[in-house]
Amino acid sequence: MKIILSTLLFLLCITGVAQELTGQELLDKAIQVHDPNGNWESFKGQLNIVMQTPNESSRLSHIYINLNSQHFQLVVKNDSMMSTYKVEKDKAKIEKVNLKASKASIVSIERDNGKAIFMRDYYTYLYGLPMKLKDQGTNIDSKVDRKTFKGKEYLVLKATYDQNVGSDVWFFYFDPATFKMEIYQFFKTDESGKINLNSGEYILLSDNHVVNDINMPKTRKWYYNKDDQYLGTDVITK
Repeated sequence: MKIILSTLLFLLCITGVAQELTGQELLDKAIQVHDPNGNWESFKGQLNIVMQTPNESSRLSHIYINLNSQHFQLVVKNDSMMSTYKVEKDKAKIEKVNLKASKASIVSIERDNGKAIFMRDYYTYLYGLPMKLKDQGTNIDSKVDRKTFKGKEYLVLKATYDQNVGSDVWFFYFDPATFKMEIYQFFKTDESGKINLNSGEYILLSDNHVVNDINMPKTRKWYYNKDDQYLGTDVITK
């Protein structure tokens, strides 16, 4: 009986939090947990990441981000190739080197390449969450939902984006007691803006990695929404 009453009280507590909090209020609480000193806005730091995918060799990535100077660099080592993506403000360059050649030399150089810009935006977005949800062009739904995912109850924040930013719809799952982000999920939309439930992915976040007093997920596991197919895991090593 005590267990049943405790469970009911917990569920009532979660429901109350979801009803009382607006989307912006939930976001503010989550940011306070992940970036308590407001350091993301002037972030300067490095991340080393190992990506493992089924039937593929591990991919090593070294990322350097300096938001104040608008500098980004990503070095990826995968089998015999090393690719470097550099962005200084909005000037971009990609270098590719064959590490197994008799003398390692630059295979190609591409300037002002859109892929380097994409890499910068991709990594600063994902590792800057949930703080990046304050960016201009991001629209936070005022309603906070309560959902069960993988057997656990979450407070869920919905985010859409201005047309010039993106068309995907994102959902962010926060622990109702700690406000820590534990899952994010995105879906594609059709021309009318309707969500395609068979599209997109969900990402399970675990462990914690601290950089400049910012709490980032150390481990991310990626899955397709449509069939729960496992895609890969990336881990911050240092």
